[in-house]
Amino acid sequence: DTLARDSIDQIKTYTSLDGGWVLDVGGGPGYFAEVFREEGARYTPLDADVGELVARGVLDPDSVIGDGTRLPFADASFDTTYSSNVLEHVEDPWALADDMIRVTKPAGLIYISYTLWWGAWGGHETSPWHLLGEHWAARRYARRHGHPPKNVYGSSLFKITAAEGVHWARTQDGAEIVDILPRYLPTWMHWLIHVPVVRELVVWNLLIVGRRR
Repeated sequence: DTLARDSIDQIKTYTSLDGGWVLDVGGGPGYFAEVFREEGARYTPLDADVGELVARGVLDPDSVIGDGTRLPFADASFDTTYSSNVLEHVEDPWALADDMIRVTKPAGLIYISYTLWWGAWGGHETSPWHLLGEHWAARRYARRHGHPPKNVYGSSLFKITAAEGVHWARTQDGAEIVDILPRYLPTWMHWLIHVPVVRELVVWNLLIVGRRR
């Protein structure tokens, strides 16, 4: 709930949600649903994993099962497209980002954030040991917990960097980029996003905000 409210507060600095239609790509069990709807938005969560959609025990009636890289929606459908900590779980993350732009209405908002592989939380539950080797970290986790990690490198978790995000933002032509910044760091640290190598280790979560052309 805290993360959801923080996300809403960030989005509201760029656009009003009241009366708009929001697509949450990788929305899973809909933890953000209540907060988005409190702001007056029509909220649609999409996930490729049925288990994720029912993780809270109740399936949101507006849930959609689908592939984020081939979104099952018409062009220019949504006022806001939102994706939080999903790209690192997708083999072709920039195809997902491109399709988010496609389904966003002209002047609509695209909000994408993801966890950087070389940051402290890049390996998710195997962090920070993933920095010493992703497969070794997975084996270590299995030994300690008696089961493999939920996020398995190479199938449900992939290496993704800040450099890739900055490159995509600068080369795509479907949206005007409004901001590229560290999602969770204070304003005075935003300059770090412009420092190669350092940003991969320190930023740990990159936010890209754009507006559909």
